[in-house]
Amino acid sequence: MILQVQNVSKRFGGLRALENISFEVREGEIFGVIGPNGAGKTTLFNVINGVYPPQEGQIFFRGQNITGLPPYRIARAGIARTHQIMRPLGELTVRENVTVGACFGRESLSLGAAATVADEVLTFVGLGGKAGVLASKLNAAEKKRLELARALAARPSLLLLDEVLAGLNPNEVADMLAAIRSIRDNGVTIVMIEHLMHAVMQLSDRVFVLDHGAQVSEGTPQVISVHPKVVEAYLGDPKLAQRLLEGLE
Repeated sequence: MILQVQNVSKRFGGLRALENISFEVREGEIFGVIGPNGAGKTTLFNVINGVYPPQEGQIFFRGQNITGLPPYRIARAGIARTHQIMRPLGELTVRENVTVGACFGRESLSLGAAATVADEVLTFVGLGGKAGVLASKLNAAEKKRLELARALAARPSLLLLDEVLAGLNPNEVADMLAAIRSIRDNGVTIVMIEHLMHAVMQLSDRVFVLDHGAQVSEGTPQVISVHPKVVEAYLGDPKLAQRLLEGLE
């Protein structure tokens, strides 16, 4: 297992954001995380990558206890992430943004080596022609790709994707799904939060469901799509669940 989350809880005052969450992620898989707004999904990512320490529980990455380590040490260990709210360094170029990711990633690259990696990654995500453009000048879809490129430049073994499909049109979604599959095929394990149900069910090997900070279910997309609590808490409509299931066959 590349990632193990064991009995993790996180509270903010009286708010229970996560309560006794446990799961394991296998090397080389795409692991989907779904749930309604406010379910605790992004908080889970923030606990995994060191933004918040958990009140209880432990997190192991490749057998090493990373619980409570600061984000820069977790990045050095080999975990990178994207953010739901994109915040590129607007006054830097696209290449400079990605170079920063490479400098502070797993390989601790020099500035020159990091710039080389940045160009490789920008070509991969389809932003090679925008390398010299200020990040603030990109449109929303391009900023999504920049966010992905910055994370990939860190050369992670585990990539946490927080709603990289949000706000994209169908063609952009298809391109991003192809990119995610290619990332996995190149040896990077992926944990992804996503609201676009058809996409996450098609893409994921297994799916983990949260609701109000609590674990609802975990399993293959086929199992999750028809789980009664998942239909009630997230899908809402049994007919939608059936359509999703048919799409997986």
